[in-house]
Amino acid sequence: MSKPHWMIYGASGYTGRLVAEQAQREGLAPILGGRNPASLHALGSTLGLECRVFDLNDSAAAQAALADVAVLANCAGPFSATAAPLIEACIASTTHYVDITGEIAVFEHAHSLDDVAQAAGIVLCPGVGFDVIPTDCMAACLKEAMPEATQLALGFDSGSGPSPGTAKTMLEGLKLGGKVREAGRLRDVPLGYKRRDIDFGRGLKHAVTIPWGDVATAYYSTGIGDIEVYMSMPPTAAIGMRMMDTLRPLLGRDRVQDWLKEQVDKRVHGPDELARSKLRTWVWGEVRNARGERRTARLETANGYDLTLNGVLFAVRHLLANPNSAGYFTPSKLFGPRCIEQLPGSGRIVIRG
Repeated sequence: MSKPHWMIYGASGYTGRLVAEQAQREGLAPILGGRNPASLHALGSTLGLECRVFDLNDSAAAQAALADVAVLANCAGPFSATAAPLIEACIASTTHYVDITGEIAVFEHAHSLDDVAQAAGIVLCPGVGFDVIPTDCMAACLKEAMPEATQLALGFDSGSGPSPGTAKTMLEGLKLGGKVREAGRLRDVPLGYKRRDIDFGRGLKHAVTIPWGDVATAYYSTGIGDIEVYMSMPPTAAIGMRMMDTLRPLLGRDRVQDWLKEQVDKRVHGPDELARSKLRTWVWGEVRNARGERRTARLETANGYDLTLNGVLFAVRHLLANPNSAGYFTPSKLFGPRCIEQLPGSGRIVIRG
């Protein structure tokens, strides 16, 4: 693949802007893509970067915009709306695709296109941000430490507030409920399905299961059939999440979703640079085998948004330098099980037990 360019789609959004600004500081020159001409061209003018405006509903325009693009980094959430049309355009234009989703349905869709991506000669690797590089690497390392593991639990403790795109994705997730993997199959469960106390790396914290992307990706990285993902949360909030499960039919209505997303646009702006610099993240993992033996792992990383922008640039550099891979990949399968340790602000995965 000898195309000269790479593109950030959703470049004028919160995370897309962070990626674009860091890329420009590092001497990279992405094309800025999106559907809002005013905000996109304002950013392009500030950074001195080319802009391409196109709507994902116009497949011909999307394919034309990607014709000379080697790698597309999709930063436009919710990815339930953007991933499928952009993946379709990437397949048609033979462009590698990465994104920063944590949405299980997006991972499952990309995995289902493995054969198609191989035939097109492109990589599909969603989840190259905080969702799911650190947890995916931890899952892969724990599998190496205990090859016969039958159960995997992952989790994280972070005080970072959401960006607008993340908040909207979370709202969409409310109507879908929780998810775990059992015996190799995805299973729908209530919100706040399980709770436990976990030492993520700075003392015991209460935690609750969430429908995180690793319920999909960790299975493809490890083959372990039983997977749960936890997030630290005060007990009262965890109880509230479980009670909210009864409201899912209401929260899933289009008018309610539209109203909630309007509130996000008005009220959620994402953490600033100072806040991000103070908000570290602690990641934890645990595997068990049929005999009940256990191994645990811990990792401290940068703030989730800083990790994400560096994860995107790491992925783009890798694909530009190694363009001949093809098919669906998880981050640990494409970049190696300890690739998280190469990102700024990340420590080492430490396994005990």
